Formats: sequence, C-alpha cells, structure tokens
Amino acid sequence: MGRSTTGIHQDAKEGRWRVNKLVLGIRLQGRFDSYQAAQEYVIARSEEIRRNRMFGERPKVQFSQAAARYLLEKEKEGRPSVTTDVHLLDAVMPFIGHLELSRIHDGTLASFVRAREAKGRARKTINSSLSVVRRILNLAARSWRDPEAGKTWLESAPLITLRPLTGFQREPRPITWAEQRKLLPLLPAHLGRMALFSLNTGVRDNVVCSLRWEWEVKVPDVGSVFLVPRDFVKGRRVWRAIVCNSVAQRVVDSCRGMHSEFVFVWRRERVKNFETPPAMQYGPVQSMNNTAWQSARKKAGLEDLHVHDLRHTVAVRLREAGVSESSIADILWHSKSSVTQHYARAQVLELRNALELITEESEASNKLLLTLAAESGAGEHLRITSKSPTPKSQVAPKSLQRAMAKEKGRGVTS
Repeated sequence: MGRSTTGIHQDAKEGRWRVNKLVLGIRLQGRFDSYQAAQEYVIARSEEIRRNRMFGERPKVQFSQAAARYLLEKEKEGRPSVTTDVHLLDAVMPFIGHLELSRIHDGTLASFVRAREAKGRARKTINSSLSVVRRILNLAARSWRDPEAGKTWLESAPLITLRPLTGFQREPRPITWAEQRKLLPLLPAHLGRMALFSLNTGVRDNVVCSLRWEWEVKVPDVGSVFLVPRDFVKGRRVWRAIVCNSVAQRVVDSCRGMHSEFVFVWRRERVKNFETPPAMQYGPVQSMNNTAWQSARKKAGLEDLHVHDLRHTVAVRLREAGVSESSIADILWHSKSSVTQHYARAQVLELRNALELITEESEASNKLLLTLAAESGAGEHLRITSKSPTPKSQVAPKSLQRAMAKEKGRGVTS
C-alpha cells in the first residue's frame, strides 16, 4: 500500500475510510470508499493549504460548497425565502454544482438555460435561478474569505446575464363569469369550494390550503374574518385578515364539522355502497394545482389557466366595480401600512362591502381590456401559455444536503 497517512482510519460499522486531520490549524474531515481516495484528498488539501499560507493563493471552491454556505447562512438567519432558493438551486446544480467558482459564467450556464427553456419553463423562473447564482458569486467575491490566505473566494464576480422578459412574460389571465360557470362544476367538490372561496376573497392558494378554524373571528355586522399569522403570509412581515363576503361565508359554513383544524379538506368518496360511510377520513389539501384542477381546466377549454389567475380575477372585478385602489390593496394584501392601522372594525366592514360587489355578475361597462378580449374570444395572442410551476421543494436535494453537511463540519457559519 505504500506509506500510510496519519489522520485516516476505517469506520468499523460503515467500512468506509474517515479523514480527521489538522493541517496548519485547518481541520480536514470526510468519508471515502477507499483508503487511496482518502489519502489523495488529504495530500491534495494539505498542499493547497500550504500554498495558500505561503503564496496567498485563492482556494479552489466548488459551486456546491458555496451554495451550501449560502443556504446555511439564510437558514441560520431564519429567512423564509430559503425554501424557494433550495428549489431554484436544485434546478441549476446538475449543470454547475461540480464546477469551481472561477469557471462559472454565461457560457457555462448556457446549457442550463437551454434545458429549462426546452422544458417550457418561464423565463422569469429561469431568471430566478440565475439571480440566486449571481448572489452567491457576489458573496464569494465580496464577503466570504479563506481563513488561510485572507482572500475572498473569488477575485471578482462575473456578470450573469438574465433572459429578456419582453414578449415572453405570461400575462395575467382573469376568467369571465361564463368561464367561471363552466369551470366550477367540473372541479371535485372540495376544489370547487376552494376555487369559489378564492374568487370571492382574492387569497393566495397556499393560504386557502392552510386556512384553519382557530384563525376565525366573528365580527358583528360582517361575519367571519380570518386572522392569518404572518408565517403564512408572503414576505412574513405582518399578519393579515381575510374578510368573507356572503358567498365566501356560505362556503366556509358548508365546511364546518368536516375537520377539527383545517377549513378546506378532502377525502376519497365512495362510488358504490353509498349507505356505508367512506373509509377515508378528511385531511388537508396540499395544493390546489393538482391533477383534478388540470383535468377540469382542460375540459373547460382553459388549458392556460393557473390557480393564481383566480386572484387576478378578483382584482379585475373589484376594479370594474369601482372599488378604491386602497381597498383593493388591503383585500389582496398589497398594503404596506402598519398593523396598528390595519383592520379597524369600520375598515373590515368597508372591505366586506367591497367584496360583496363581486358576488355575482354585474352590468358594469368599464371592463378591462383583458376581460373584454377573453369574452370576445380574441386576445389569445396576448397570452403566452406555459406549464404550471413545479411545487416548491421543502427539503434540499441530496447533493445540496451533502454539501451543507460538509459546510457545517467546517464550522463556517458559526
């Protein structure tokens, strides 16, 4: 086998070779399938550490290591966007995860862009992944330093070019009343209730899926108001309120007694032996954008309809009804005023009255261009169809998990 290297031993349980060695104050750790692989790692890293100490060379850091540090730092800070970043990095890791930071630029990212466009991903989604890559490279060039040489991981961050959105960005797709009457009966009962609730409150679909009975407050002269904790609000700055109009109130009341915690739930109903209770208990709905939604929209001739378009529909109908911009902002949770100014009883009543204006089709003539185009069957050229977005991953992929575990071992985030 030749000369042995200290700091390498075989794990009796796993049978793999483990490295635990201190080189010039830097601890080397890792697991390897063979002694030779472990020895090569120790020799290469030891030489790199000595060169950095003697000549101040920059370390050779792979993008996977930098991405892991980025996620760990955001996780430590409690940043809610870390879940989204995991999803965005998951898409780009197979293309650049193994590359050193100095080798990442527009050229090496071109294959990622082509692959995502070939799968029909929107340019805005592709740009989101590129923006995270750009942020990591900027941190590597400005903030993250090698403790041995005192230099940043990158000399300078490359300019990452984002894809142009002009002509490619999907326009909002509000539905007409006729399309609503066509779509809702095609949805399963639980999805129909959720869609109708969304069309009368303007709430995001993730909040509809998470809606809980403990958030409900009965307000005199108004009805049900749901106070949503900020953990379920996009941006997580402040809590928000869902005000129910008469239609939303009927939907909520129809759900009472189904589940002790969640408002909107589902179960697999019997297709025969109806006299026997269903074997499945009610449970929460994970996502509105599921197979049943996609099947119903196809049958209704609305293949390009996204769940989020129900929210756009509410905005359009409120504007057509003459509701003030400030009230629309409050209903859609766009308002930036402080919590102390939010949702006094008079304001709740005002929002409820505003939402009551969209409970049924009106004869309003000041319709927006997109509504008029949809009703006339024209305007298809105004919209770019795209596949529904992939649900966000809640857990980092295995490649990132391994990199994050190594970074924790290095102690770079402590």
